[in-house]
Amino acid sequence: MSLTTSTILICAGGACISAGEKSVKDAFEEELKKYGLDEAVRIIETGCMGACTLGPIAVIYPDGVFYQKLTPEAAKEIVEEHILKGRIVEKYLYRAPEGKPVPKVHEEVPFFKKQVKIVTRNLGIIDPTKIEEYIARDGYFALAKALQMKPEDVIKEIKDSGLRGRGGAGFPTGLKWEFAAKQKAEKKFVVCNADEGDPGAFMDRSVLEGDPHAVIEGMAIAAYAVGAQKGFVYVRAEYPLAIERLSIALEQAREYGFLGENIMGTNFSFDIEIRIGAGAFVCGEETALMASIEGERGQPRVKPPYPVEKGLWGYPTVINNVETLANVPWIIRNGAKEFRKYGTESSPGTKVFALAGKVKNTGLVEVPMGITLRELIYEIGGGIVGDKKLKAIQTGGPSGGCIPAEYIDTPVDFESLQKLGAIMGSGGMIVMDEDDCMVDVARFFLEFTVEESCGKCTPCREGTKKMLEILEKITSGEGTEEDIEELEKLANVIKDTSLCGLGQTAPNPVLSTLRYFRDEYLAHVREKKCPAKKCKALISYVIDPEKCVGCTACARVCPVQCISGQVRQPHTISQAECVRCGSCIEVCRFGAISKVTPALPVEEAVE
Repeated sequence: MSLTTSTILICAGGACISAGEKSVKDAFEEELKKYGLDEAVRIIETGCMGACTLGPIAVIYPDGVFYQKLTPEAAKEIVEEHILKGRIVEKYLYRAPEGKPVPKVHEEVPFFKKQVKIVTRNLGIIDPTKIEEYIARDGYFALAKALQMKPEDVIKEIKDSGLRGRGGAGFPTGLKWEFAAKQKAEKKFVVCNADEGDPGAFMDRSVLEGDPHAVIEGMAIAAYAVGAQKGFVYVRAEYPLAIERLSIALEQAREYGFLGENIMGTNFSFDIEIRIGAGAFVCGEETALMASIEGERGQPRVKPPYPVEKGLWGYPTVINNVETLANVPWIIRNGAKEFRKYGTESSPGTKVFALAGKVKNTGLVEVPMGITLRELIYEIGGGIVGDKKLKAIQTGGPSGGCIPAEYIDTPVDFESLQKLGAIMGSGGMIVMDEDDCMVDVARFFLEFTVEESCGKCTPCREGTKKMLEILEKITSGEGTEEDIEELEKLANVIKDTSLCGLGQTAPNPVLSTLRYFRDEYLAHVREKKCPAKKCKALISYVIDPEKCVGCTACARVCPVQCISGQVRQPHTISQAECVRCGSCIEVCRFGAISKVTPALPVEEAVE
């Protein structure tokens, strides 16, 4: 029997795979084999480690040394130096802002150090395709414990923990389970909502890819508590890796007796099927999701009756999202009191966010509820890219709202975000800087919801389309003040009259930007200016002849050849031909090209 001397954990999350994780892993394997170390050194592909901008990532144990931005060549060098000679290869280490190399980032770097991992406790640590590794981390212990409790005691534990649904609405999970448990029915169902459709969100995908057994265990405990016999995981087809790893995990759970008939020798029987969705955003809404599982068109219906009363095929159905269910085993194992040590009184526990946008450290982060936006963005996120000025934080995806920088010290919990006109949502968080136009941001999110509207109710189908037309009119410089008034009026009507959550929350980005950034709307319609210099119709690119050295770099990259001038002579831009793509400003090394707003009239343009 060979003795394992070292273990190489390689992040196999989506971002690292896209960055070349497979070739790095192959290089490690090849090099280890070359030195006859392929049995002494284990290589494990884990779930997402969180620091998506640093991938591909590997951590070498027992030292716990973190290597970033790896290549196959780097992998070979690490084997030769670190594995064979015990010498850390500094050039592949993470570097602190002051330039100091940091071998053990989990202990020293705020991005990792300030996080509290409950849902993501196994991501980056275990091989998600091996149930033995999940069991070694106390996996399925919570299910065994729950099966020794009365179902009502399991529900009480979840109620006492204060766990609220992490899918967006924040409804108390224990209360939902209690409603379902009280229903008298021949059949009951538990559904895991893994239809994560928010632009920029990947929390649920990462948990399913990195720790699928936690979700399965959470579903089994929920089923035991409410008396369900059958479960479904509704996951979108765009998540093939999550589906693959979940399928493997389900088979393993059945083999080990954690799913199926008479689980762990008890009278409790429960099994789970996967239902693959086509990727419609509206299917994240629970009634539309149920229709899709039943084989119908994924459209919502009026509530009540609620799913816990009348769900799948008319039977009581509990629907929780991935993150909510992944919390459950931890709570049962450690107790409600321990869970309440994190977070706030009304929002206990942690929240997983997909931190994205103009922040230095993007990725997957899990933080205690109640952490401030400042801590999240500046300490964990490392601040704004290019040290620019923070303008706003968009939370909750297309259903959420934009929080201006002045509220940077707001605690992140359900109530605080709602007071500001935003929502927690499923956990998407996009950071915006001074270069982002808030009118254009509202247009972007509304364009998404118009595309995704199922068309069943008139306010959502027609209203959001009309709102988008107005926003396009404003960003193209043709809007009026009356358009702003109509936009606000329409937004409020759609919010009050739409059938489901998609339509009711679709106006949120518009209403929140109107609330905090109305001056930008007014600048667009009154002065035909885009203060952020983002809206193409309202800007022009100009060359400063004092700064231009005539290097011709701008002319060479211009896709429409609208820049002219002799070598070593100041160049000019033809405003009539310029398509405002911005290629010229990106390559100018002398700061000679700038944007001006309002756009220069073609007949008066500076050329």
